[in-house]
Amino acid sequence: MTTTAVSRYVTRNPEILSGEPIITGTRISVRVIVGLWRLGTPPEEIPTQYPQLTLAQVFDALSFYLDNQAEINEYIEQNHVPDNLIHPAVRQALKAE
Repeated sequence: MTTTAVSRYVTRNPEILSGEPIITGTRISVRVIVGLWRLGTPPEEIPTQYPQLTLAQVFDALSFYLDNQAEINEYIEQNHVPDNLIHPAVRQALKAE
């Protein structure tokens, strides 16, 4: 197993999420943190949803994203659930927000 550190808290491990950038010591991808941030979750609130993360890890993940947007956006697109596969009740609840 080869783990490659790419920043202070972001690493890659080919055995975890096929080498997608993750927070060191977790299986939480940078993509997940960026997704929450894009939905309007302030960085300071992300550790409340993922208590194993520190605020420093969240900011490092966002910094990594800002330096590597094309790569992370590709992971986001690859993992996007098409609208036609979202259950109608979930779709309706999302519209209500």
